Amino acid sequence: MNYESWMATVPVEITKDSLWKMEAYRLALFAVDLGWHDATKLVADKRTLDLASQLYRALGSIEANLAEGYSRGSGRDRARFYEYALGSARESRGWVYKGRHVLGPAVAEHRLRLLTHIVCLLLAMVPDQRTYGSFLKEDSPEYKAAEAQAEPPTPLEPQALAQLLRDVPMP
Repeated sequence: MNYESWMATVPVEITKDSLWKMEAYRLALFAVDLGWHDATKLVADKRTLDLASQLYRALGSIEANLAEGYSRGSGRDRARFYEYALGSARESRGWVYKGRHVLGPAVAEHRLRLLTHIVCLLLAMVPDQRTYGSFLKEDSPEYKAAEAQAEPPTPLEPQALAQLLRDVPMP
């Protein structure tokens, strides 16, 4: 399965919704579908049985919070749900990392790169929504990578993203 073939299977009831235009949403929905296969592999090993459930719930939470936030009337409300999605994306990366021994290096690296791209998209979306249509200005937290990291993560270049979505390893 790759992103293009997966997109052909998404029902029109989802793709015709204006939410479908959001790249982070599409990628989150793709990630949770990949997570179904990853969780199936993790469940087969008793050591990662609980991890499989946590990973699948965290992945589902990214998509669910983006959908919930998109449907909110104010930028501040949207930002709050996008922050929840950001937390779930980061949580998902942690679960993938913990399951890397069972998932295998190619699958783990792919999922980590995909989730990091989603994190980068969300890091840009949250501050944008926090000030969108708001006449009241509030201090918003800065979204930066940890100080220990040399450079903050950046979204993948279009060509690198296209390759990531085309060459999808499966467990």
